[in-house]
Amino acid sequence: MMDFPFLLFQMLSTSTEGGLFDFNATLPLMALQFFALTVVLNFIFYKPVTNVLDERDEYIRNSLTTASASLVKADELTKQYEHQLAESRKKAQDIIKVAQEQSQEIVAVKIKEAQLDAEKLVSEAYNQLSIQKESALRTLETQVDALSDMIKIKLLND
Repeated sequence: MMDFPFLLFQMLSTSTEGGLFDFNATLPLMALQFFALTVVLNFIFYKPVTNVLDERDEYIRNSLTTASASLVKADELTKQYEHQLAESRKKAQDIIKVAQEQSQEIVAVKIKEAQLDAEKLVSEAYNQLSIQKESALRTLETQVDALSDMIKIKLLND
């Protein structure tokens, strides 16, 4: 039987080339290759991508700023138009009120004129009826006088 420390020493002392972890001259070369690839990728890929991302971020920021400015302007215009609309409604109500007052005045004047005309017609009719009554009474008086004279003559003659 062999001793474990002896086997371990044998394995470490035997040099096997092409192993998984060889620490020879290729290691610094691989490190240089990794750094060179990192630098090349940084200039070729990462910088243009970051530039595009920065430009896109700036475009989005500008768009948001423009949109918020447009929104503020739209709000101001909305308030202005609502104010103008309220003023227009108030003016329209005032015009309607004035027109109603004027029409009521015109109607009142027309009613007064109609009442005056009606009173005039009534007084004219009353006057005509009075005149007709007077003439009918005169006619009746003359007829009554004539009839009474006739009755008197008849009574006296008999």
